Amino acid sequence: MTHDILLPFQTHSRSGVGNASLTLTHAVIAGWTGRDTAAMERHIAELEALGVARPAAMPTFYRTSVTRITHAESIEVSGEDSSGEVEFVLIQHGSELWIGVGSDHTDRKVETYSVTVSKQMCEKPMAPVLWPYQEVQAHWDRLIVRSYAVENGTRTLYQEGAVAGMLAPAALIEKYTDGKDRLPNGTIMFGGTLPARGGVRAAERFEFELEDPVLDRHIAHGYDVLSLPVEG
Repeated sequence: MTHDILLPFQTHSRSGVGNASLTLTHAVIAGWTGRDTAAMERHIAELEALGVARPAAMPTFYRTSVTRITHAESIEVSGEDSSGEVEFVLIQHGSELWIGVGSDHTDRKVETYSVTVSKQMCEKPMAPVLWPYQEVQAHWDRLIVRSYAVENGTRTLYQEGAVAGMLAPAALIEKYTDGKDRLPNGTIMFGGTLPARGGVRAAERFEFELEDPVLDRHIAHGYDVLSLPVEG
């Protein structure tokens, strides 16, 4: 038994703009997906500094509730120990693979004792716009992900780099499905992230985007982070 959600998107393709409501059945957060060993080590070191144990396998696929996926412009979190991270997003809908961008917002305090549990603690905001994967497949490594943290009212570049830093969609899909070339229908997968400039940290607002410099387009979204008190 699954707990499906129906999430509306705008689809932007070379043929125009459309609307689609996609049924999402499974949510997967792919972690430790870097192709660049040195960059991976920097990200592991960032998290080790916060008390997060080194992963046992790379990549690791963490399952989380699909109800955590949202287009919300604000989320509520417990305490001051969570932060966002930009990731490209894959969605399998029928025979079509779509590409989007989201934030794997994670409770870093919980992450120190269970990465799996930390992934379930927070909503996963994503932009309400998708591109067909087939339109970017040939120039995939030239796509860029970028994020900004708003801290004390100041917007600062937090992450930036080409998706070439992470495993490509085909490799992620093959590893997750044990050799198949397509995700199960209704699967949404976050594809991994880049090191944070200045270290992983909380912010009052998080903004993120996916840029396609070849077709001259981008997808962007942002959300406020509302911290709830922790009463023991």
